[in-house]
Amino acid sequence: MKIIMLGAPGAGKGTQAKQIAAKYQIPHISTGDIFRANIKNGTELGKKAKTYMDQGALVPDELTCDLVMDRIQQEDCKNGFVLDGFPRTIPQAEALDAALTKIGQTMDYAIDVDVPDENIVNRMSGRRACLNCGATYHIVFNPTKVEGKCDACGNDTVLRDDDKPETVQKRLSVYHEQTQPLIDYYKKQNILKSVDGTLPMDDVFAAIVDILGE
Repeated sequence: MKIIMLGAPGAGKGTQAKQIAAKYQIPHISTGDIFRANIKNGTELGKKAKTYMDQGALVPDELTCDLVMDRIQQEDCKNGFVLDGFPRTIPQAEALDAALTKIGQTMDYAIDVDVPDENIVNRMSGRRACLNCGATYHIVFNPTKVEGKCDACGNDTVLRDDDKPETVQKRLSVYHEQTQPLIDYYKKQNILKSVDGTLPMDDVFAAIVDILGE
């Protein structure tokens, strides 16, 4: 079962991807994790990616696709995988399709976690993160026991710059410009499925399980 997760930043697709991976016992693959693993292990692809990241530049589509293909051809992906954060653009989707075709594979599902922009701005501006241990909270949905203090390590929690309303709006406009077209792309391939991301997390997951089967 090969799945692509789609959805705006803050729609909750990462959380759902992890749950899918756990239920169906397939790897959850995010490009960030792949980059970090390859850089840490000093692979040839990792070294190439690092040269771009060190300059604050985006890793080119072709190299990103090579890294993803390298990952999904590993043994633990033989029963499928969940891609989270890739592809982000039509050229990336086309590169992925072409690379999969070469090894006789295709994607099975593209699941869009659909959430209106207004909900996302409210949701993300309520997020708080501990810069010390990386734990994340939400002032409404998942508050800390002591206000402003991390439950795990006791350090201060903060509103990260990329969760501030003005930054979220910018990220959403980039998403609508670059990633939204993927919805139509996968609709044409008849693999797109949409779920209502405004529902409680467990209900969103239940809707995804209805699509994928038990």
